[in-house]
Amino acid sequence: MNPIKRASILTQITTFTLGRTILNTGFRMVYPFLPTFARALNVDLSLIALPISIRAWLGIASPLFGPLADIRGRKTSMLLGMGIFSAGFAIVGLWPTFPGLIIALLLSAVSKILLDPAVQAFLGDHVDYSRRGTAIAVTELGWSTSYILGIPLVGFLIANWNWRTPFIVLSCMGMIALALIYRVIPFDSPERYTSSLRGSLRNLLSNPSVLAGISIGMFISAANETVTIVYGAWMEQAFQISIAALGAASTVIGLAELSGEGFVALLADRIGKRNSVGIGIALNIVACILLPQMDQTLAGALIGLFLFYLSFEFSLVSSIPVMTELVPKARATTMSALFAGFAAGRGIGALLGPLLFSNGLMANCALSAIFDLTALVLLLTFVRE
Repeated sequence: MNPIKRASILTQITTFTLGRTILNTGFRMVYPFLPTFARALNVDLSLIALPISIRAWLGIASPLFGPLADIRGRKTSMLLGMGIFSAGFAIVGLWPTFPGLIIALLLSAVSKILLDPAVQAFLGDHVDYSRRGTAIAVTELGWSTSYILGIPLVGFLIANWNWRTPFIVLSCMGMIALALIYRVIPFDSPERYTSSLRGSLRNLLSNPSVLAGISIGMFISAANETVTIVYGAWMEQAFQISIAALGAASTVIGLAELSGEGFVALLADRIGKRNSVGIGIALNIVACILLPQMDQTLAGALIGLFLFYLSFEFSLVSSIPVMTELVPKARATTMSALFAGFAAGRGIGALLGPLLFSNGLMANCALSAIFDLTALVLLLTFVRE
């Protein structure tokens, strides 16, 4: 492996963070502005939510798309991912219809499936494992900053122009990110990686640590989604709060995600990535126990949510560098499988969460704690750095 100069790595990490912020803004903006899009297209809210559900389950297909970075190279997969995102969002600008929006949403899922594993695999190739936790945590800032900075920008564009303006702007920004990736990321030789999808999947299925890691990702995501799907309803019931106050809760969640990523950057390489995953899961169990008890005041509930999302983000982001080193010759395939585990976990949590909530938030948090405990046992039993 040829070493890449430090300055070049910093430039590349910055490029990745920018590109993922743009992509994640497009991916997440549909949630707060779903009613706006429904009114603009004159369709029922439940109908416009359908492609979002389909998009979420597309994540399970990650192992079919993500290995492209192992077969054709990291840069090729990144360019294709950003190109698909920009093209999909341009469709809405040129064809502002419900079918156009469906195409854009589904293509944004495909773009994440292609780009994210390629970025993680590239960092696994070129950043020493002793510093990889920090590098990956910085690129993961593209998730939290999309909520803290990107969503307000989308709101500004809609308020001052119209509902399709953010799609046009993000499409153009995606093309800028694509040009930057082409400029600063070197082409790599795919011969150094597994040369076929079958070979990549065989490497994964024969590795108990990888299978355990994918399962851990699924369980911690299920734990998170089991609470996420109902926290708004819980806060409305407990405090009779307004939509504006729920918006404040979303800001708290964004700050918690940012803090979790920041702590990974500061601590994971120092205390060990596997240890960080375990600590994050353990703290999330504690947060699950405390959260239902913190409904006496709105401030207490927001603190509970902050701890819940901070610990989740800390464990999830810490798991990524661990996974990048388990099968070096099939890194992108491994990360694709991990992201499929995340998607499956979200699907499980979204299914079970509303059913449990009829018994109160305690039921949701109890199941979340069980999911977390299962993940912790798998981590301690099967995963080795």
